[in-house]
Amino acid sequence: MLNISPVFHEAPTNPREAVEENTYALLEKLHIPFERVDHDEAQTMDDCVEIGKVLDVDICKNLVLTPRNRSSFYLLCLPGNKHFLTKDFSKQIGSSRLSFATAEDMEELLGVRPGSASVLALMNDPDHRVHLAIDRQTLEAPYFGCHPCRNTSSLKLKTADVLEIFLKYTGHTPTIVEL
Repeated sequence: MLNISPVFHEAPTNPREAVEENTYALLEKLHIPFERVDHDEAQTMDDCVEIGKVLDVDICKNLVLTPRNRSSFYLLCLPGNKHFLTKDFSKQIGSSRLSFATAEDMEELLGVRPGSASVLALMNDPDHRVHLAIDRQTLEAPYFGCHPCRNTSSLKLKTADVLEIFLKYTGHTPTIVEL
Protein backbone atom coordinates (compact mmCIF):
# COMPACT_ATOMS: atom_id res chain seq x y z
CA MET A 1 0.00 0.00 0.00
CA LEU A 2 1.28 3.41 -1.01
CA ASN A 3 1.75 5.98 1.77
CA ILE A 4 -0.06 9.18 0.74
CA SER A 5 -0.17 12.42 2.72
CA PRO A 6 -3.22 14.56 3.33
CA VAL A 7 -3.97 17.17 0.67
CA PHE A 8 -2.00 20.42 0.89
CA HIS A 9 -2.68 23.71 -0.92
CA GLU A 10 0.82 25.11 -0.88
CA ALA A 11 4.38 24.18 -1.75
CA PRO A 12 6.25 21.97 0.71
CA THR A 13 8.36 23.74 3.30
CA ASN A 14 10.92 20.96 3.66
CA PRO A 15 13.82 20.87 1.18
CA ARG A 16 13.23 19.06 -2.12
CA GLU A 17 15.29 18.40 -5.21
CA ALA A 18 15.97 21.57 -7.17
CA VAL A 19 13.77 20.52 -10.11
CA GLU A 20 10.77 20.14 -7.79
CA GLU A 21 11.48 23.39 -5.91
CA ASN A 22 11.75 25.19 -9.25
CA THR A 23 8.36 23.79 -10.26
CA TYR A 24 6.67 25.19 -7.16
CA ALA A 25 8.46 28.52 -7.58
CA LEU A 26 7.18 28.82 -11.16
CA LEU A 27 3.61 27.88 -10.18
CA GLU A 28 3.77 30.61 -7.52
CA LYS A 29 5.22 33.15 -9.96
CA LEU A 30 2.42 32.39 -12.43
CA HIS A 31 -0.22 32.46 -9.65
CA ILE A 32 -1.40 28.95 -10.50
CA PRO A 33 -3.18 27.35 -7.54
CA PHE A 34 -2.87 23.62 -6.93
CA GLU A 35 -3.63 20.82 -4.55
CA ARG A 36 -0.73 18.57 -3.59
CA VAL A 37 -0.06 15.24 -1.95
CA ASP A 38 3.28 13.68 -1.10
CA HIS A 39 3.66 9.93 -1.38
CA ASP A 40 6.02 7.03 -1.79
CA GLU A 41 7.61 6.90 -5.23
CA ALA A 42 4.84 6.29 -7.77
CA GLN A 43 6.22 3.49 -9.92
CA THR A 44 3.10 2.34 -11.77
CA MET A 45 -0.16 3.73 -13.10
CA ASP A 46 -1.88 1.66 -10.38
CA ASP A 47 0.01 3.81 -7.85
CA CYS A 48 -1.24 6.90 -9.69
CA VAL A 49 -4.83 5.65 -9.47
CA GLU A 50 -4.49 5.48 -5.66
CA ILE A 51 -3.00 8.98 -5.61
CA GLY A 52 -5.72 10.26 -7.93
CA LYS A 53 -8.42 9.05 -5.56
CA VAL A 54 -6.98 11.24 -2.78
CA LEU A 55 -6.71 14.29 -5.08
CA ASP A 56 -9.95 13.50 -6.95
CA VAL A 57 -8.18 13.73 -10.31
CA ASP A 58 -6.90 11.40 -13.03
CA ILE A 59 -3.09 11.45 -12.89
CA CYS A 60 -1.87 11.65 -16.48
CA LYS A 61 0.24 9.00 -18.09
CA ASN A 62 3.22 10.90 -19.50
CA LEU A 63 5.40 9.29 -22.13
CA VAL A 64 8.56 10.75 -23.66
CA LEU A 65 8.94 9.31 -27.14
CA THR A 66 11.34 9.60 -30.04
CA PRO A 67 11.88 7.99 -33.46
CA ARG A 68 14.81 5.61 -33.82
CA ASN A 69 17.07 8.33 -35.22
CA ARG A 70 16.26 10.59 -32.21
CA SER A 71 15.58 13.52 -34.57
CA SER A 72 12.61 14.74 -32.51
CA PHE A 73 11.06 14.18 -29.11
CA TYR A 74 7.47 14.13 -27.92
CA LEU A 75 5.88 14.39 -24.51
CA LEU A 76 2.51 12.64 -24.70
CA CYS A 77 -0.04 13.25 -21.93
CA LEU A 78 -2.99 10.88 -21.88
CA PRO A 79 -5.45 9.46 -19.36
CA GLY A 80 -3.81 6.98 -17.03
CA ASN A 81 -6.24 4.21 -17.93
CA LYS A 82 -5.95 4.62 -21.69
CA HIS A 83 -4.10 1.95 -23.62
CA PHE A 84 -1.24 3.35 -25.71
CA LEU A 85 -0.42 2.03 -29.18
CA THR A 86 2.66 3.57 -30.75
CA LYS A 87 1.36 3.16 -34.30
CA ASP A 88 -1.82 5.14 -33.55
CA PHE A 89 0.12 8.05 -32.10
CA SER A 90 2.81 7.95 -34.81
CA LYS A 91 0.16 8.13 -37.54
CA GLN A 92 -1.55 11.16 -35.97
CA ILE A 93 1.65 13.19 -35.68
CA GLY A 94 3.10 12.06 -39.00
CA SER A 95 6.17 10.42 -37.53
CA SER A 96 7.93 7.15 -38.08
CA ARG A 97 7.47 4.51 -35.42
CA LEU A 98 8.39 5.83 -31.98
CA SER A 99 10.02 4.29 -28.95
CA PHE A 100 10.66 5.52 -25.42
CA ALA A 101 13.35 8.15 -24.94
CA THR A 102 16.32 7.15 -22.82
CA ALA A 103 16.83 8.25 -19.24
CA GLU A 104 19.72 10.39 -20.48
CA ASP A 105 17.48 12.12 -23.03
CA MET A 106 14.84 12.80 -20.39
CA GLU A 107 17.41 14.32 -18.04
CA GLU A 108 19.00 16.43 -20.79
CA LEU A 109 15.76 17.65 -22.38
CA LEU A 110 13.37 17.95 -19.43
CA GLY A 111 15.51 17.69 -16.30
CA VAL A 112 13.59 14.64 -15.05
CA ARG A 113 14.16 10.95 -14.46
CA PRO A 114 11.95 8.20 -15.86
CA GLY A 115 8.67 8.09 -13.97
CA SER A 116 8.77 11.83 -13.24
CA ALA A 117 7.95 13.32 -16.64
CA SER A 118 5.00 15.68 -16.78
CA VAL A 119 3.78 18.72 -18.66
CA LEU A 120 5.43 20.81 -15.92
CA ALA A 121 8.86 19.57 -17.05
CA LEU A 122 8.45 21.69 -20.18
CA MET A 123 9.64 24.62 -18.05
CA ASN A 124 13.08 23.00 -18.46
CA ASP A 125 12.85 23.03 -22.28
CA PRO A 126 13.43 26.67 -23.29
CA ASP A 127 14.69 25.59 -26.73
CA HIS A 128 11.40 23.76 -27.47
CA ARG A 129 13.14 20.54 -28.41
CA VAL A 130 10.22 18.53 -26.99
CA HIS A 131 6.87 18.65 -28.78
CA LEU A 132 3.82 18.37 -26.56
CA ALA A 133 0.90 16.12 -27.51
CA ILE A 134 -2.20 15.87 -25.34
CA ASP A 135 -4.98 13.36 -25.74
CA ARG A 136 -8.33 15.10 -26.26
CA GLN A 137 -9.86 13.34 -23.25
CA THR A 138 -7.15 14.79 -20.96
CA LEU A 139 -7.51 18.20 -22.57
CA GLU A 140 -11.27 18.27 -22.00
CA ALA A 141 -11.11 17.24 -18.32
CA PRO A 142 -11.60 20.14 -15.87
CA TYR A 143 -8.51 19.15 -13.88
CA PHE A 144 -5.04 17.95 -14.78
CA GLY A 145 -3.14 15.58 -12.49
CA CYS A 146 0.64 15.30 -12.74
CA HIS A 147 3.92 15.13 -10.83
CA PRO A 148 5.91 18.31 -10.06
CA CYS A 149 8.93 16.85 -11.94
CA ARG A 150 9.46 14.28 -9.19
CA ASN A 151 7.29 11.20 -8.71
CA THR A 152 7.12 11.45 -4.92
CA SER A 153 4.47 14.20 -5.09
CA SER A 154 1.42 14.78 -7.26
CA LEU A 155 -0.57 17.88 -8.11
CA LYS A 156 -4.11 18.71 -9.15
CA LEU A 157 -4.23 21.77 -11.40
CA LYS A 158 -7.03 23.34 -13.42
CA THR A 159 -6.59 22.23 -17.02
CA ALA A 160 -7.34 25.80 -18.13
CA ASP A 161 -4.40 27.05 -16.01
CA VAL A 162 -2.08 24.51 -17.62
CA LEU A 163 -3.19 25.48 -21.12
CA GLU A 164 -3.74 29.22 -20.79
CA ILE A 165 -1.08 30.23 -18.28
CA PHE A 166 1.65 27.58 -17.94
CA LEU A 167 2.00 26.60 -21.61
CA LYS A 168 1.67 30.20 -22.71
CA TYR A 169 4.60 30.98 -20.39
CA THR A 170 6.76 28.12 -21.69
CA GLY A 171 5.80 28.73 -25.33
CA HIS A 172 4.81 25.13 -26.00
CA THR A 173 1.74 24.60 -28.16
CA PRO A 174 0.09 21.22 -27.76
CA THR A 175 -0.88 18.97 -30.62
CA ILE A 176 -4.24 17.40 -29.80
CA VAL A 177 -4.47 13.68 -30.49
CA GLU A 178 -7.21 11.10 -30.04
CA LEU A 179 -5.95 7.75 -28.86
